[in-house]
Amino acid sequence: MTEYYAHSENGKNEKHSLSKHLLDSAQLAETFACLDEYKPIFRIASLLHDLGKYQPAFQDYLINGGRRGSVPHASWGAGYARILKALEASFAIDGHHKGLPDAAAWKSDTERFKRLEVLEFEKVRQAFIGDLKINESDFSNDAFSIFGGEEKKFQREVFIRYLFSALTDSDWLSTEEHFEPEKTELRAGGVLPIDEMVFRLEAEFSSKSTNGDINQLRNEGRKHALDKALLPSGFYSLALPTGMGKTLTSMAWALHHARHNGLKRIIIVLPYISIIDQTAQELKRIFGEEWVLEHHSSYNEGDNSKDTNENLTAEQKRKQLACENWDFPAIVTTTVQFFESLFSNKPSRCRKNHNIAEAVVIFDEVQSIPKEIILPTLQMLKDVHEVMKTSFLFCTATQPAYEKRPGFDGIDSIMPLIEDPGNIYDVTRRVTYNLLDNLAPIDNGRLSEAVMGCDDSALVIFNTKKAALEFHIAMTPYENWEEKYHLSTAMCPSHRKEVIERIRADLKANRKILVASTQLIEAGVDFDFPVVFRAVAPLEAIIQSAGRCNREGGMNGYGNVVLFKLKNSKMPDKTYEACAGFAEELIKNDINRLYRHDVFEKYYADVVDLYIDQSRQQGINNARKEFNFETVNDAYHLIKDATEGLFIYNYNEDSRQLLHSLEYKEFLSRADYRRMQVYTVQVYEYFILQNASMCKLMPQGFRVWYGNYDDNTGISIAPIEADKLVL
Repeated sequence: MTEYYAHSENGKNEKHSLSKHLLDSAQLAETFACLDEYKPIFRIASLLHDLGKYQPAFQDYLINGGRRGSVPHASWGAGYARILKALEASFAIDGHHKGLPDAAAWKSDTERFKRLEVLEFEKVRQAFIGDLKINESDFSNDAFSIFGGEEKKFQREVFIRYLFSALTDSDWLSTEEHFEPEKTELRAGGVLPIDEMVFRLEAEFSSKSTNGDINQLRNEGRKHALDKALLPSGFYSLALPTGMGKTLTSMAWALHHARHNGLKRIIIVLPYISIIDQTAQELKRIFGEEWVLEHHSSYNEGDNSKDTNENLTAEQKRKQLACENWDFPAIVTTTVQFFESLFSNKPSRCRKNHNIAEAVVIFDEVQSIPKEIILPTLQMLKDVHEVMKTSFLFCTATQPAYEKRPGFDGIDSIMPLIEDPGNIYDVTRRVTYNLLDNLAPIDNGRLSEAVMGCDDSALVIFNTKKAALEFHIAMTPYENWEEKYHLSTAMCPSHRKEVIERIRADLKANRKILVASTQLIEAGVDFDFPVVFRAVAPLEAIIQSAGRCNREGGMNGYGNVVLFKLKNSKMPDKTYEACAGFAEELIKNDINRLYRHDVFEKYYADVVDLYIDQSRQQGINNARKEFNFETVNDAYHLIKDATEGLFIYNYNEDSRQLLHSLEYKEFLSRADYRRMQVYTVQVYEYFILQNASMCKLMPQGFRVWYGNYDDNTGISIAPIEADKLVL
């Protein structure tokens, strides 16, 4: 046979030449390598990944058809790479369709290959060499084994992930060029236009007032940060209080740091959708739509059409494609998207990971990473930095203790960008902390009395939805306020967004209002209340709550943050409860600690050492060292509890019309699911079991809530009893 093919006919009735596919994939993959020493193994993985397609049976399958997957081919390239001692390539090739396997599955796949008839393999090998016109001696290279030795197992595991991502993307891009060349033409590439972005950012800074102490402090903080921009790639921190311009200061540092170190893109990672919306819009306003990509579960750039791409502009289509592999100058994404992709073994999720190499990654509100998985998370970041030459910046008003210390295998060194953060925190102090009844347990009656004693608007934040709902109901009869609001995740996103906008408008109009909320407003919701009541909680939650009080510093004096403790109060989980108890003791012993900028770092180190079970964390790290990729994928999750979304039919007429437009469709598009998300509430499985008659499973696989939906409090049956089951 003189012609070998990788794929069937495209729209022009042309089959995809196998040699062209392998050579194109190899050329692409080499461009994804951040170091020259990586290029040989990136090339060999790409050349060998479809070796099994030289089987006569596979070529017959392409010509005459057959059941998809009936002629396996990945194990051929994986097995041959193993013989060549290119073990990293072998893992990546074995998983390029099904996902990176555990070590035992990889051994089984490649052992099966080694048992093939010698003559059969020899024919395939000769066809491969002849078709590509290469010498087998090209495959004899010591560089095929990277990061050897027991002490480098973590780095080797990350290198396999890096290689797997590069192989997946180069394979899919080559295949796309064959079947959908119009998409290839749209992929303009994501070169970071540093000079132009710096120019636009400087213009933004120049447009802002320099008058006043706060503006001078912002400028001084930015100058301190820029003084550290010309340091090598590594780990950095930016600790600034609320309102001091962390977002733009971090971007200024990142651009200059990228230029100095030859880095290719900037990735901004945030924990909450509400923060992402604000940050992405601000960056697009300054830099332009063409350089900022927003990618998260509720909104992917370009993915806003109803059923087809017909109404999308070329720019929107380009952004939609860039969500697949992050080939874009600046990306704004979620903590879940970023980390669960890094720890994933799935080709579609891992495809983007190679573009984290040679990037500046900015983590905002970094304290939100669950303490229960912080050790494997930090270990992964250390390995990505070493293998992929990535810089990381941790931004927060509450800096966690992430550096290495006895008993905590953290990061060796984190360089602070601000020389004297304590001075900035002292000058920008906006609140006074007070303890209601010295934190003696109180009931809703006593809390109501204290809240009604305020002459101003008040925000009251609780640890659970049940507590927030009970207080909201308890306050219903009182006429002390012009409006009373409730906020929790029992309300669908569209409802929450509407209520948040009404609250902002009321605050701006100086209307006296009362808001009962869960902790969902503690980050990313820029409320500015004169008084905030906060149930005792972990220290980070208390500090974040204080950021909703006198946020803009416009009060004559300090805002008032009042901490209280409810009788028989429940907590979201045991870790939250332990950390809240520790914070309570710390505050009762010396409330003035809350005014110190470094109080959270010490607190964080103590609670991790005292209350966090490291066995699960060590289990993830052990699985990584044993190259058990599927096990790691299944074990690492930022969101712990299994929940399911309920589409709220009875929210409003729009939600009802949307369901009617979708219920008879055979398949739902990604755009359909995006439109559904704004009317969806996440609930625990037990809630569905208890209320099965009102939770209908649709043929397309999603569930609809046909039960009651309260205009003030969200999903409900008998609200107080049912609400505790809602996430």
